[in-house]
Amino acid sequence: MRRTVALTAGIAGVVAGTLVQTGPAQAAESRPAPVSCPASIGDKATCYTGQDDNGAYYAIAVPKKWNGSLVVHSHGGPDLGDGSDPERSVGDLDRWSVMVSEGYAWAGSSYRRGGYGTRMAAADTENLRRLFVAEFGKPERTYVHGQSWGGNVAAKVVETYGKKNGPYDGALLTSGVLGGGSRGYDYRVDLRVVYQYYCQNLPRPDEPQYPLWQGLRPTSTLTTAGLRARLQECTGYASAPEERTERQQRNLDDILAVTRLPERTLESHLRFSVFTFRDIVHNRLRDRNPFSNKGVWYSGSHDDKALNAGVERFSADPAARRDLSYDSDLTGQIAIPVLTMHAIDDPTAFVEHESAYRATVDGAHRGENLVQTFTKESEHSELSDSEYADSIAALDSWVRTGKRPTPRSIASSCATYDHVYGTGCFYDAGFSPKPYASRVRPRPGGLSWPAMTSAQERAWSRIDGVGIAP
Repeated sequence: MRRTVALTAGIAGVVAGTLVQTGPAQAAESRPAPVSCPASIGDKATCYTGQDDNGAYYAIAVPKKWNGSLVVHSHGGPDLGDGSDPERSVGDLDRWSVMVSEGYAWAGSSYRRGGYGTRMAAADTENLRRLFVAEFGKPERTYVHGQSWGGNVAAKVVETYGKKNGPYDGALLTSGVLGGGSRGYDYRVDLRVVYQYYCQNLPRPDEPQYPLWQGLRPTSTLTTAGLRARLQECTGYASAPEERTERQQRNLDDILAVTRLPERTLESHLRFSVFTFRDIVHNRLRDRNPFSNKGVWYSGSHDDKALNAGVERFSADPAARRDLSYDSDLTGQIAIPVLTMHAIDDPTAFVEHESAYRATVDGAHRGENLVQTFTKESEHSELSDSEYADSIAALDSWVRTGKRPTPRSIASSCATYDHVYGTGCFYDAGFSPKPYASRVRPRPGGLSWPAMTSAQERAWSRIDGVGIAP
């Protein structure tokens, strides 16, 4: 039976004209509608858009010279809009057009709503795979690709749906947030409290007060622009160093030294610790606190003793922490080949996330199914197309032949793809990241991995209402 879909009216304007609807808007529960492909794909493929029966918008591309395999994409974020965003999947198709150029069919979901929900996003990714099969037939091989938070989502797809001889043959996780939710955001918890200690403007003393683990009080009307203004007021981060006051420079120096965050991504990390934390706590966990900083000693400031005496402290609600862990932590139980690629100087999802994932997979005794590669790049989610093409080819070869690649063999084969794309090969085949705890201050009991064992996952799954609702 075909899975029915609905085309979004007016999809032509979704991303600055990259997709143009080829016919009138279809009625609800119609098939995927053909549209013009982004310029980056041109006439190499036939492209489609639609909306699945959970409300998630999606985009699909089927190459005219299809190699028979499908890449199902899990996007990052999470985006914080209330509903599914039709722009997201269209933009992702354009961004990862290299997969289509390499002959793979591509399908990406925008998820059924914005906001946090790793298992929800994994289910929507799997729903789209099934929709593709119903409409276009079963691919010879199916790979899931996840980028940034989408790496966490795709890793969850692997553990939930990627059983041996199941629907997925392999996974490519790039720039992934692979530490999971219960530990993967601890450095942003630290930023939230350290920022407030120095800046005292989020909230200001004359504004309604709230515990900082909320990120932001639920009814606040603070905007991203307002947040930037407060960060600038306190640190002068957007100004040249010579234009900052002495107090601003000292605040900035202390915040960066204590949190170990790069200056260039300070604002984006603060946004996450404010707006996304509010979404997690208020919208997803019913105002319960999943975060803790009890027992953490902050260091690197001009006065560590005063900082640790004055910084706000809190402990997690055990049920809230369990629900966040169940939703987003990984057990390491991978039964199919998984290849990762990560920039060594990623300023957003630190490369030490890979150490957490390696420890998680090794802790589940599945290390033979994981190969990790690292590049001498310094951006998040903006790696070389030559490397993406090389990576999907290495994964495909591993699946087809059963021969496990090495970081060195993957690095060596990249030149072939760079002759086509010319975007460079920057692998460091000898690199190994330091432990996660070397970058993110561990909470008491937070040094062992997996953060959620398979036994815990099974036990928690029997609890009514556990996790985060779709």
